[in-house]
Amino acid sequence: MMYPLVRELAAKDAPIRVPVVVSCRVLNFSRQAYYQWAANPVPARDWEEAHLINTAIDHHHDDPALGYRFIADEINAAR
Repeated sequence: MMYPLVRELAAKDAPIRVPVVVSCRVLNFSRQAYYQWAANPVPARDWEEAHLINTAIDHHHDDPALGYRFIADEINAAR
């Protein structure tokens, strides 16, 4: 994804500052798409998935003998 690159190039402390308009034009995507990403850089689905993975890892650390089915049942019961 090129949006973080645009953010870095447009940063005030960048050695050579490149406006967002120019970066988007060169990288061939719209400013609107960049600003939508900038408003919410981590999609809700990715955020929820990360929490789900952390929950599964926590269950595994609590009892390493548990299989994936039991861990899945525990997670689904907690929802």
